Amino acid sequence: MITNQVLTNRTNSGNAQEPTNIPRRTLIGGSLAVLLSSSVRVMAQESDARPNDPFILLLKGFYQPVPVGDGPANNLGLSAVNLSDGSYSKTRIYPVWIGIPDSQNQEKAIGTFYVSGAAGLCAYDLPGGALAMQFIAGGNFPVVVPDGRGGQYDEGTIPLTILEATGIYRAFAGGHNNMVDKLHQLVAGAPFAGFPGSGYDEFCFCIISQYQFP
Repeated sequence: MITNQVLTNRTNSGNAQEPTNIPRRTLIGGSLAVLLSSSVRVMAQESDARPNDPFILLLKGFYQPVPVGDGPANNLGLSAVNLSDGSYSKTRIYPVWIGIPDSQNQEKAIGTFYVSGAAGLCAYDLPGGALAMQFIAGGNFPVVVPDGRGGQYDEGTIPLTILEATGIYRAFAGGHNNMVDKLHQLVAGAPFAGFPGSGYDEFCFCIISQYQFP
């Protein structure tokens, strides 16, 4: 009975109300479509912002010292390192396989790598966040190849533990980094002798994962 009465009322008043109801339904439907479309875009952006696990970066270029007090503002939001204490040097970071927006061009640097041999610590300044890491036992350069110009290439692998991670890399805190390094040392001698002033040109792949790398 209630259903029939409602249908009767709608039929009897159809000509008076329909012009108003159709635009209203159209407006509501359009608004829902906009909201749903916005939600899908936001979800897609959040998904796109998640780095691969593992993701791979390339450190490339000459190391330059970071003078006391000249580290990045707010220390990249990291507490495990002090990038302004004068012990750090820096070089550029390039994407290899990372999976975040604006990381498809492998010829364009996307961040800065900071390293302190004295502290045994390093940091990655990347789009969407930063990571602090500590070098652990087991890394070395078992292969040293003369470059024929008075320098040498130091080749080896170096493991690191991820101490801290911010932004889109938060899930990588406690994870692992396996460096595969071919470091060009311009003046032959013990690896890292006179670093970085004697000239060190980096070429190092970093395999960064949330789990221990075999």
